[in-house]
Amino acid sequence: MTIETWLAFAATSAILVLIPGPTVLLVVSYGLGQGWRAALPTAVGVALGDFTAMTLSMLGVGALLATSAALFTALKWIGAAYLVWLGIRLWSVGETLDTRPRRERASAAKMLGHAWLVTALNPKSITFFVAFLPQFVDPTADFATQMLVCESTFVALAFANACGYGLAASRVRALVGNTRAVGLFNKAGGTFLIGAGLATAAARATHS
Repeated sequence: MTIETWLAFAATSAILVLIPGPTVLLVVSYGLGQGWRAALPTAVGVALGDFTAMTLSMLGVGALLATSAALFTALKWIGAAYLVWLGIRLWSVGETLDTRPRRERASAAKMLGHAWLVTALNPKSITFFVAFLPQFVDPTADFATQMLVCESTFVALAFANACGYGLAASRVRALVGNTRAVGLFNKAGGTFLIGAGLATAAARATHS
């Protein structure tokens, strides 16, 4: 993987993990109810969940790449279209996010396990990674190395993001309750996904 591709992947991933979703809301709800003690176990759970989902996705992508270069190229086109569709969906969602503090006492193991389950077993996560990751994979380079680089980068960013949301839960709650802020988050994320999908499609067309 070239440094340019890695930088593009890291920048894209950093923006994506910031967009509030089910995982972020879970981290915030534990942070609001359990305090700072919830930040580390939930962040570890998120990191393990993303690692699980990405590994499953990358193994599927790798198997497809080994089977047929044409099918892999088709997956990139489908993935680009899927990113655009996700962006359009983000534009159309509501402007409120329901985050209730989880005040029942929970052990670190329970919080870690809950965060892992929500992150890893969400079918949308695996589907997203299947669409997202191939855009940065070079079919002519070593796949295992690219898989290691992509996973370690995304997991590190997801862990740092979850820690940040957990530790700043009180401020995040005020932000989540602000319909204007949530609307801006969704529109910014939607615009970014649409742009990423269109840019990927344009790159595919140019190479073709």
